[in-house]
Amino acid sequence: MSEALPMGVATGVGSMPGTDVHEAVNIVFGELPEWPILPELPDRGLGADMIGRGAALLEGLPVQWWAFRWELADLAGRDARRALDFLERDLDALHGVNATGPVRLTAVGPFTLAANLWRRTGGAMLADPGAVADLTASLTEGLRNHVAAAQARMPNAALSVQIDEPSLPAALAGRVNTESGLDFYRRVPPEVARERLRELTERVGVPVVVHCCAPDVPVKLLEEAGAQALSVDLTLVDLDDVPKVDALGEYLDGGGRLIAGVVPSLGQPRPGVAKEAADRVQALWHRLGFDPEQLPRQVSVSTTCGMAGASPDYARFAMEASREAAERLRG
Repeated sequence: MSEALPMGVATGVGSMPGTDVHEAVNIVFGELPEWPILPELPDRGLGADMIGRGAALLEGLPVQWWAFRWELADLAGRDARRALDFLERDLDALHGVNATGPVRLTAVGPFTLAANLWRRTGGAMLADPGAVADLTASLTEGLRNHVAAAQARMPNAALSVQIDEPSLPAALAGRVNTESGLDFYRRVPPEVARERLRELTERVGVPVVVHCCAPDVPVKLLEEAGAQALSVDLTLVDLDDVPKVDALGEYLDGGGRLIAGVVPSLGQPRPGVAKEAADRVQALWHRLGFDPEQLPRQVSVSTTCGMAGASPDYARFAMEASREAAERLRG
């Protein structure tokens, strides 16, 4: 597992600007050589978006784009077929990189997908616990196939999967809006979320990273669900917020791996970004009272979130800053 989840290095989160997947893969694997990701390119349009891309991975649950949203269907729609084509092209772009180390694939997680994928009878799948269970099983099988397809193209790579769950905290708190926007779906019980996520982490076949860029990441739940690393936006963590800091501290004290999102995912290149990013991680470590020598064994560095909205120049700059910040943390 340590080979697939390196620490003390720079890595990415998911999305990149642009529409040329071959160019994006070459840039990411060149700028983040110690732990590259297969980038997502939502600028390509419908089907390359996070939900469409995740829905395309589902096994046995066809989808279509209808009335400005993704929903289940009897047969896969034209836009769903387009999403599958994007996935295939992305995987084929890996042929040219000859990866021999860690590589991370990314996909939307089951609860964020359930909050944004509609049932044929109306309403998000999140409203029906049975539908969420079916969705999780379908996504897990799709991810297994996705991993196998990537491994066939990179036989010497050590793969991991990142699932993106920005909507999980809202689902747990009962803050996901219904279709009307006037009410909320019932909250997902923590034990249900834990069990669904554990099904995925235990069956997908490679180490699983969970990325959540919300301010209230359910750290303990994700650890108990089998996440083998957490990717969080550390700039959202107030170091004076004792419960949040203590939750991260307990996780790290137990040997947990952290991908610290500390480099802004949007902005303009400017001096000092890498130092500020490293200082943010060191401030947390100092606040927790941990041995500084242990830090690079448990923490890697990334941007705070995906960079689909960034300029190409800034995306390169942010990856360079992530590398410099990781070097600073290694001492």
